[in-house]
Amino acid sequence: MTAFASVPHAQEPASAVTAPQPDNATQTVDSLFDGLKKERRADKGKSIAAQIVAEWADSGSPTVNLLTQWAAEAVEDKRNSAAYDFLDQAILLDPDFFEAVFARAQLHLADGDTRKAMSDINLVLKDEPRHFLALASMATILESSGRDELAVKAWERYLEIYPANRDAQKELQDLSEKLAGQRS
Repeated sequence: MTAFASVPHAQEPASAVTAPQPDNATQTVDSLFDGLKKERRADKGKSIAAQIVAEWADSGSPTVNLLTQWAAEAVEDKRNSAAYDFLDQAILLDPDFFEAVFARAQLHLADGDTRKAMSDINLVLKDEPRHFLALASMATILESSGRDELAVKAWERYLEIYPANRDAQKELQDLSEKLAGQRS
């Protein structure tokens, strides 16, 4: 953003000068979500979803970004305690960076601690209710704990956001059929 971007044009109404404007990242993510919701082709949906995830991955802080990168490397090297430390530091520096919280949720899930994973997933969804990856993780946890009806609701929320995802469609269909079979 240039220094000139904040200077209003002479013909703009006064309300345009004083009204707070969303940053470009927010506008980009919002427009990507609009496109994702409308897209019906799986390949295009996957591309849009990848763009959203890429936008989320940038905290805006080089330090926080580096900590989350180190955490990912630590996970690859199976050094989970170091990964937790890096993620906790990133979250401490930027509590609003929900991607660090989501990464920690995934780490808890990999370690088998579904209670902590679900706690972090709920924090992510509080900050970004459209976080389709968090919704998928939630649905998986709910289904694995036998709470199939809640898992169906999580998959339905997911598909409201990302309707072209064929895997999520299949998960919802399989789970719905399982529940229907239990009722008959």
